[in-house]
Amino acid sequence: MDKFNSLLDKISSDVDYSDIRANKSNSTNVIMKDSKIDGINSGLNIGARIRVLKNGAWGFAYTNDLNKLEEIAQTAIKLANSLSGDVELSDERIVKDKIKTNNKIPLSDVGIEDKKEVVCEADKAAKVKDVVSTTVSYSDTEYEKLFLSSEGSSIIVNETIVAMFLNATASSGDIIQFGHGSIGGVAGFEVLKNADIEEFGRKAGEKASKLLKAEPSPSGNFTVIADNELTGVLIHEALGHAVEGDLILQNDSILKGHLSKNIGSNLVNIFDDASREDGFGYYPYDDEGIKTKPNQLVKNGKLVSLLNSRETASKLEMNSSGNARSMVNEQTIVRMSNTYLQPGDMSFNELIEDIKDGIYIKGSRGGQVDTGKGIFQFSGVESFKIKNGEITDHLRDASLSGDILNTLKEIDGVGSDFKLSVGFCGKGGQTVPVGDGGPHIRIKNTIVGGTS
Repeated sequence: MDKFNSLLDKISSDVDYSDIRANKSNSTNVIMKDSKIDGINSGLNIGARIRVLKNGAWGFAYTNDLNKLEEIAQTAIKLANSLSGDVELSDERIVKDKIKTNNKIPLSDVGIEDKKEVVCEADKAAKVKDVVSTTVSYSDTEYEKLFLSSEGSSIIVNETIVAMFLNATASSGDIIQFGHGSIGGVAGFEVLKNADIEEFGRKAGEKASKLLKAEPSPSGNFTVIADNELTGVLIHEALGHAVEGDLILQNDSILKGHLSKNIGSNLVNIFDDASREDGFGYYPYDDEGIKTKPNQLVKNGKLVSLLNSRETASKLEMNSSGNARSMVNEQTIVRMSNTYLQPGDMSFNELIEDIKDGIYIKGSRGGQVDTGKGIFQFSGVESFKIKNGEITDHLRDASLSGDILNTLKEIDGVGSDFKLSVGFCGKGGQTVPVGDGGPHIRIKNTIVGGTS
């Protein structure tokens, strides 16, 4: 700590602003493919990066050798001196804090055999009828993170993250279907110890198996019910990326110029909240030392805020939302955390009771989003026909497509349930943990793609 502080003091007179991030992480990864351990990796990583701002330009340097701190500091200064730019930072509160996330079962108390046992149990449970292949991926990391700035902020965070993902493949010869499951949290090994691993694995396997007998989804315009997971994907991909300040400034968002305008129905209330400890995207401070809080992006259908770093906030004449994130060896960029649609007051039966001919789509296999054009397409995991207010035929291979603004305006029912999913988001070559979700929702006049 003293070494980092003295270095900041030494270089502060040569630059307009500087900060240091240092991370120490201890991680384990276990991968099992088709009931055989495919790899176990465990290791300790230490690294630090120095970032300086001078004459509107960033200089950035990273090392995993803490004896080279002065060297990378001079490298960062030289880079900034060689450039010119228009970067300014929003004025933010100086913070001094130490935080340790709640770990009931520290990873240091859990042996590799216990971690392998959880993976094996999930794999075994997924091997139901017609499942021909499984992949289980376990990962955990203990972090110690330090942030110091020339403005005076000093933050130390000790954090643990645990996750397990399972993919099951079922085949009937001419048809192949998939089931997926994920468990995770910013907590200790209790995330898995307290979970029903047998049920977790069995559900993923059964989903893949049952889909083999499902009918191909029809195509056309339908009233659609989206489950918690698909709601989360829709909010994350179609809305969340479009409100990222850097994409707004790059003219790569359909929502540029839409602040204070209605972009959805009055039932739509959307938040990004890194301070939610029950979300996989939880962090108490972002990577610029900004304390996180619930950020309401859409209020009763109106776009009321954006996601920002200090740099994008300054350009947009706003404050940072605490969404500057990066791996320690990369520059910070604007990223989501826990992004979700706020629940309403309708039960599932109330959502479907007036639907004469609709589709209930559950889960997501991914998709495509063009934030500049404002269009998207997502593939569901499974779906069901809705006839006269009743769930009927099991369907497969349904997709949901449309444009962001029209789709949000067509939401006319919001469920009272709520769930956040566990996942990772990629942007600019960087991957960070995120949570996304919400309740079941009803969307009118929605384009559904199928194979029948």
